[in-house]
Amino acid sequence: MERALTVLVVDDEKMITEAVSAYLEKMGCTAFCAESGTEALEIFEKHNIDFVILDLMLPGISGEEVCYRIRKKSSVPIIMLTAKTHEDSILNGFETGADDYVTKPFSIKQLYARMEAIMRRVSHERGTAEDVLSYAGGLEIDIGRSTVHKHNMPINLTKSEWIILSSMVKHPQKIYTREELLTIVFGDDTDSLDRVIDTHIKNLRKKIEDDSKKPVYIRTVHGLGYRFGGESV
Repeated sequence: MERALTVLVVDDEKMITEAVSAYLEKMGCTAFCAESGTEALEIFEKHNIDFVILDLMLPGISGEEVCYRIRKKSSVPIIMLTAKTHEDSILNGFETGADDYVTKPFSIKQLYARMEAIMRRVSHERGTAEDVLSYAGGLEIDIGRSTVHKHNMPINLTKSEWIILSSMVKHPQKIYTREELLTIVFGDDTDSLDRVIDTHIKNLRKKIEDDSKKPVYIRTVHGLGYRFGGESV
């Protein structure tokens, strides 16, 4: 990683938070630990957090709710920790705004590698400050600053949503298969579900389309995948 990260580790199992935070600090990160959703949100408000590692099964406020509340105000990367292996549970985590997931039991080195991969891909998708793209319908995408506006209002995207959108706008005629988008978002060694991409696309459409059921920017190419369909202005 190019710089040290401040990481919030949230899990009700103290052994996990202690082990993960110790490894992160060994790698040069600053780690904060929380054992409940309430404590996690309090820490997030008080400190400048760069990355969140979040267990879904928490006492009190659930991990999904914590993710949702963080996502309403921040695009900080979030990796879910989950013992749930049911597909719908994992997809629900992505719908609330998570960028990736790791199932328990897990290797801390694998978790750290996932963190590095997300940060590398975000950095790779940044361009120069002059790369501002404007489209009919009021959509403006600033590649250099990694920001999106609709009708001059800022839109808060997750890191994964930004990676998908910025990749597609750079190659507007290209049709991206779900497999290609999975690789772009998660890397070559991903074991993520194909439906995760559909969830990210659905969330993107809710944020940037006037009518998510009649999308003009993120178009479905039936039987193949997705492509960007915005008209430049």
